[in-house]
Amino acid sequence: MKRNFCDLHLRASPSEAKAQRFIAKAAQLGYKQISFPFSAPPTQIELGNIKKYAENSGIDFASRADFKPRNQEDLMRFLRKYRRQFEVICILCDNKEVSRQAAKDHRVDLLNFPSLDYKKRFFDRAEAELACCTGVAVEIDLKPLLVLEGPPRTRILSSLRRETGIATEFRVPIVLSSGIGEEVLMHKPRDFASLAYMFGLKESQALDAISTNPTAIISRNRQKLDPNFVAPGITVLKEGKSQ
Repeated sequence: MKRNFCDLHLRASPSEAKAQRFIAKAAQLGYKQISFPFSAPPTQIELGNIKKYAENSGIDFASRADFKPRNQEDLMRFLRKYRRQFEVICILCDNKEVSRQAAKDHRVDLLNFPSLDYKKRFFDRAEAELACCTGVAVEIDLKPLLVLEGPPRTRILSSLRRETGIATEFRVPIVLSSGIGEEVLMHKPRDFASLAYMFGLKESQALDAISTNPTAIISRNRQKLDPNFVAPGITVLKEGKSQ
């Protein structure tokens, strides 16, 4: 079966010129879907221009927002304000209170643990038990494996082995993203998937994490953002007129 590869976390500036370069390179490398985070909701014109250029390049572009809440209240305010303005919502977790709350909120799509310090990577069995009930996925950025060497690389690999083992046990979806902001570091999707073998993912799991899992998130949220959406499996096809 042919896979549609997806990189949900290209850290490109949403400026039109840089976005076009990343989109062109992603298409050349074999990706079919990409996303990069906006710091604020783009205008319809800005987003439309990016999506149009992506479509002309054979790429499906999804809008994404990353947020690092200070506390639970900060997270709730963000979700209430922005959930319906983006196709992908990622919460950057750097404290346990936020990570726990984000894992049990179905409005969150991705949990990302950006710290390289294992003490600040809060994905554990309790977190996984919450996430498995809401469908929240764990996103793993692969950039550290490209740029780190020696003991720092060994430590992050150890953390990733533990986290992916827990996610697999609790059937929490895993998403592999590049997390890169430099074109020179962009690689083909199967090259990125091969890095996952180093922290315990089987070939099929790694390929799913860079294709099936992220594309499912985009598809699910586009359905929910459709104005005719009522509930999963229920869509208004045509409104009748009163007689």
